[in-house]
Amino acid sequence: MNERIRPTEAWLDAVVAPFRTGVFFSIWIASLASNVGTLIQTVAAAWLMTSLAHSSDMVALVQGASALPIMLLSIPAGAIADIWDRRALMLLAQGLMAVAAALLTWLAFRGQVGPWSLLAFTFLLGAGSALYGPAWQSSVGEQVSSVQLPAAVALNSINFNIARTVGPALGGVIVASAGAPVAFLVNAISYVGLIIVLARWRRPDVPATLPPESMGAALGAGLRYSRLSPAIRTVLVRSSVFGLLASALWATLPLVARDLLGGGPLTFGFLLGAFGVGAVVSALGSAWLRRRYSSDTIVTVGAVAYGVASVVIASSPWLALTSAACLVAGSAWVLSFSTFNIATQTSAPRWVVGRVLALYQTAAFGGIAIGSWLFGEYAELGGLKVSLTTAGLLQAGSFLLARRWPLQSTDSVDLGPLRAALDDHAGGNVDPEAGPIVISVEYRIAPEDTALFVRAAHELGRIRRRDGARRWILLQDLDEPRLWLERFETVTWLDHLRQWQRATVADQAVRERVAAMHRGGGAPPVRHLLARAPDDSHGAGEAWRGTARPGPTDPQLAGGDAALGVRSLRPEPGGAPVEPNATDHPRRH
Repeated sequence: MNERIRPTEAWLDAVVAPFRTGVFFSIWIASLASNVGTLIQTVAAAWLMTSLAHSSDMVALVQGASALPIMLLSIPAGAIADIWDRRALMLLAQGLMAVAAALLTWLAFRGQVGPWSLLAFTFLLGAGSALYGPAWQSSVGEQVSSVQLPAAVALNSINFNIARTVGPALGGVIVASAGAPVAFLVNAISYVGLIIVLARWRRPDVPATLPPESMGAALGAGLRYSRLSPAIRTVLVRSSVFGLLASALWATLPLVARDLLGGGPLTFGFLLGAFGVGAVVSALGSAWLRRRYSSDTIVTVGAVAYGVASVVIASSPWLALTSAACLVAGSAWVLSFSTFNIATQTSAPRWVVGRVLALYQTAAFGGIAIGSWLFGEYAELGGLKVSLTTAGLLQAGSFLLARRWPLQSTDSVDLGPLRAALDDHAGGNVDPEAGPIVISVEYRIAPEDTALFVRAAHELGRIRRRDGARRWILLQDLDEPRLWLERFETVTWLDHLRQWQRATVADQAVRERVAAMHRGGGAPPVRHLLARAPDDSHGAGEAWRGTARPGPTDPQLAGGDAALGVRSLRPEPGGAPVEPNATDHPRRH
């Protein structure tokens, strides 16, 4: 009997382990109150719109107005979260939402809220969520250990879906008994606790070894990293398609309650509550499911289940059957999106996780925003039942995406930094803004290793480009076919340092595989070259001499100390630029 209990106890202990961290627990509780308020606001806004405007597209636009700012603002918000104080950004976002909610409450009590002003305030609240989301999600790694991160992400999903269970039902009661203005007031008050908790939290002090990137550079780095990471690209494609097709049910649920079931705000709240119950149940069981099934299987089955539930809701005239289908849809919704979220967080190192999460949010909520508008228009033209049935069938058929874009398992991938010392070529005398910097690595490869080397080198090239290198190319010497040259560049020396510092433990296997095929004795020789213009006197009158020092370590290949064993640029006071000797470098084609 005890042996049967122990696995359950171990599973429960793993699920709640992040709660032992005080700051995570405090933020979790305060977020729960805020999320309940947000869902009360959602119910009130959606139901108020049914009385302000009778067209299906205007009702669906409430959900679109909430998701659209997340699509538009998440990417810059993610860049800010990575280069600025995440806690300060979270406080700013919560303050913006509190002010917007308070102003909406004041206007609602005065009877001055119309369809377009309601959409405008919904958009403002969505903008606050867009600013808050990437900072909040990327800060989870600062609140708990890396081992507890998946459980913490799952608990945050449980948090929102507990709110999804309680909030809509409570919102329906408040709207039915006291009206939408009171519901808006409750939402405005719900932000206070989270603002207090965030104000008291002190983030871990992580000393910066390099100055922060500019906004433009940070955005570019995030986009480049995501584009060159196959696991992240897959999450973006799958989440955007799921959100696009799932939005039909979520955006038109008020119309389901009113037109298909003939109910009022209590019916709408009840349906949202059923949606939330399914979400909570699946969130509680998500850890168990992830131990037994792959992420790809969970998301694929979730899409099919959500599609079937949408078709059932479109054809059901009974509240009990519709509620059961909403429960299934809620379960599929949270399982899919929490799996996407975990896959995103475990596929990105901490230096770029805010930007990658922002791109994921942009893809997912962009799909929701576009789908809300498309299926709202479709419902207006072809009818609500046709719109829901079409979306459900397409969602059920989206399992075909798994063949082309299967979600990759990244649980065993170590994305921690190599923790190597910064490159100190030239004794630290290289101007950080000097550039472009061209890096070349020479390999001697046996003919029988050529095919393996080319594939491994191109994989290494993808990693280098992902981390900031540009114009990467692999060259073979026509006069000496065993000699290969890998060449790439960075805009400045500071960009080179950033690229080198971004190397992860997981990348090390690729570097070692490439270096192991080198047959030249020792490590592959490396040169760091500074581009010079004819009138470039280097300011202080220093000239540079390229010195070759072959040795055991290349920071770009093995993550070691760059001062050891590389070809480097070193200043020669009062000297003249030294040209390569023709006998040292034979003619190459």
